[in-house]
Amino acid sequence: MKFRSDPSTVRGSIAPVVTPFAADGSLDLGSLRSLVRWQLDQGSHGISTGGSTGEPGAQSVEERVAAMAVVAEETADRVPFLPGTGSAKLDETLRLTAEAERLGADAALVITPYYARPTQEALYRWYATVAAEFPALPIVIYNVPSRTAVDIAPATVARLRRDHDNIVGIKETTKDFEHFSHVLNLCGRDFLMWSGIELLCLPLLAIGGVGFVSAAANLAPKTVARMYEAYTSGDHATALDLHYSLHPLVELLFVETNPAPAKWVLEQRGLIASGHVRAPLITPTEPGIARINELLAQSEGVA
Repeated sequence: MKFRSDPSTVRGSIAPVVTPFAADGSLDLGSLRSLVRWQLDQGSHGISTGGSTGEPGAQSVEERVAAMAVVAEETADRVPFLPGTGSAKLDETLRLTAEAERLGADAALVITPYYARPTQEALYRWYATVAAEFPALPIVIYNVPSRTAVDIAPATVARLRRDHDNIVGIKETTKDFEHFSHVLNLCGRDFLMWSGIELLCLPLLAIGGVGFVSAAANLAPKTVARMYEAYTSGDHATALDLHYSLHPLVELLFVETNPAPAKWVLEQRGLIASGHVRAPLITPTEPGIARINELLAQSEGVA
């Protein structure tokens, strides 16, 4: 809650941690606790849970709340806590957002409702409802059309920004980089924007973004955080070097469906007890593991 009063302090590398499950598929809160501690030790500037990398669609509301509670306890106001609270159902979204507020989250990351493919007017009303329900909680729109089948238009974001003071920013996970610029142009450059596309994290900073929520931080939190720090300190050459050093790990993340490759690597490194992913995902296949190992070799030294 420490950063809630000034959302502009939520900057840098906000690590979207995986949700560990035991080998039998049950929620592994012990591994999650250890993972958050490791992220903080490695220098991540904030923690997010319950985003796409956290497999929220495969969890019950109760499990998502339990995970949020662990992360809130471990971050303990040392860094911003930005949990994903969105769902395809409005009642679940409101319940999860209420729990995030109660647990002291600094902002709520609310995904566009998936599968239904709502119109722009419907998206406006969805976010307006959430914002009006929690006027004291900063709301961050989460735009990820590759997973939701709907793209929130820059004009819709700008309308929400004008009408609701607590809609403070957006996580853009679209490869249409022009979209980033249109949103900032319409909303104003004080609107907060984080990239969820790994290879657009560094370019976003050049046009006014405040950081990134990048799955690469699950495997190389120190490098991802240092890239932000180098750029904002004016050392653009180092930031560029770090950007390119991450390429093999970025490819690794998507050898098979995210977060299965990342969880497999985290298990191999002893950072979580099991790399289990819940159905409909599966752990990496043998060809996938072979490719993952090739890319790990290419990224040796990137941490």
